[in-house]
Amino acid sequence: MDTGLRKFIFRDLQTIEGYIDPPDALVFLSLLQAQKNSGLDGGIAEIGVFYGRSYFLLKKISDGDRILAIDLFDIGQTSDGAPAQYGRFLANGQRLGLAVDEDLIIKGDSTLMQAEEIISRVGRTRFFSIDGGHMLQHIASDSRLATDTLADHGIIAFDDTFNPAWPEVTVGVADFLRERKDTFSTFCMTKYKTYVCRNEFHEFYLNAIAEAPDLLAFDHVETEFLGSKVARLHNPISRRMVYELMVRSGMRALSERVYR
Repeated sequence: MDTGLRKFIFRDLQTIEGYIDPPDALVFLSLLQAQKNSGLDGGIAEIGVFYGRSYFLLKKISDGDRILAIDLFDIGQTSDGAPAQYGRFLANGQRLGLAVDEDLIIKGDSTLMQAEEIISRVGRTRFFSIDGGHMLQHIASDSRLATDTLADHGIIAFDDTFNPAWPEVTVGVADFLRERKDTFSTFCMTKYKTYVCRNEFHEFYLNAIAEAPDLLAFDHVETEFLGSKVARLHNPISRRMVYELMVRSGMRALSERVYR
């Protein structure tokens, strides 16, 4: 375990408004480290930045890799009527000491983009996070874009796959996997995210999840999803309650111990 990175995940990262929680942050960490340890290089991309919680996580873990981020950046307003989201995103980076590479930030609609716009900036991607629009057409378009940029060993992380508030995400991810069953399969699922890779790397990533020191605290439940063996990381409600109680009691700095 890297105590510095865990401290960042459980303390610093949680000061940014956003949705990636510590369990998935630890999955991101474990997968990116497994790739690095095996010499599986490539760029990193994400659709859906919000205020940068996942972006700065990726930036902290990747240690110099090029990270491209796509978002409309149209949330909130400043006093002059301009969107406030981008300014808050940049400010979060300054506060964390993780400066944003603005040349790799695309303000726009991901469904209108072509793969070459990503590849020309960061090369083939080893990790692609999809958390943009949550309607079926968004998932279909964003998954095509990710597929077209992906390195052979690349991973796609789909957010909100089984969130009842966004049922079309579930349909979109299932469509993606059914249509590409000869190429892609799921290897890991959490409460919020589904992790997908090319079939030839399925066992590699399944083993990476099983052996990751930072994931030993979770119950590893073997299941099947659309024909592929999947490690479902179960985070018991008792642990989640203890974690939330510690955070709300001002013990965020110690909350990391719950996930050891």
